[in-house]
Amino acid sequence: QVQLVESGGDLVQPGGSLTLSCRVYGFTLDYYAIGWFRQAPGKERAGVSCFSSRDGLSYYDDSVKGRFTISGDNAKNTMYLQMNSLKLEDSAVYYCATVYPWYGSDCPSPSEYKWWSQGSQVTVSS
Repeated sequence: QVQLVESGGDLVQPGGSLTLSCRVYGFTLDYYAIGWFRQAPGKERAGVSCFSSRDGLSYYDDSVKGRFTISGDNAKNTMYLQMNSLKLEDSAVYYCATVYPWYGSDCPSPSEYKWWSQGSQVTVSS
């Protein structure tokens, strides 16, 4: 059974950094896609970043480009979202999601992700 366990959410000051982890249980990270999403109160869930293993390509929403970095550690079956220069508007519940197998070089649409994490609260506040 596939399970995603997310950790790392916290309260951080504007300009600070935070790393979210997404540990994948149930399959080995090979030919997959991982996506990070966030949902702020009163807003729809939005894609933040994604990674496709086929060509090792990463994609970022314009709102986080240059500040967030998606990465992975296959040995630990874990994906990460490094968030730097955090802004007030980055506050949200963050989710990781995955689909396996995934042979595309692009990102899946949100409906194509099969498994989701429980979510992790990130609050940016002074």
